[in-house]
Amino acid sequence: MKLHELKPAPGSRKKPTRKGQGPGSGLGKTAGRGQKGQKARSGGGVRPGFEGGQMPLQRRLPKRGFTNIFKKQIVAINVQELNRFENNTVVTPELLKETGVIKKIGDGVKILGNGELEKSLTVKAHAFSKSAEQKITAAGGNIEVI
Repeated sequence: MKLHELKPAPGSRKKPTRKGQGPGSGLGKTAGRGQKGQKARSGGGVRPGFEGGQMPLQRRLPKRGFTNIFKKQIVAINVQELNRFENNTVVTPELLKETGVIKKIGDGVKILGNGELEKSLTVKAHAFSKSAEQKITAAGGNIEVI
């Protein structure tokens, strides 16, 4: 088999139907649009969600909740994810982003205490949980709140 011999499987490709091409095509005259009316006109039809004048579902359902515009986007990572760094490394949010541990820094980085830490690290972050502080200091590391 050569590249120029490749062909799609028989029956997998179908030519588009050309509407309005005379009575022999089966889709002549009205081109499958039926007789007169809104749907037969060019640009005709109703907008999405229109229910013929009945109160649409979107307006029948109650509104609920709100969006807090002051919400902070805090990125949380666990202590176990810091094991990828070498001993005595200064771990900063920028370093976490460069190494791909987090995608973006957002409004801050918080270190949580899930898992175990085997390395002695200096960790700089915006916030720490109590258990994360204990685990970092127990492993011989330091914490620094930015």
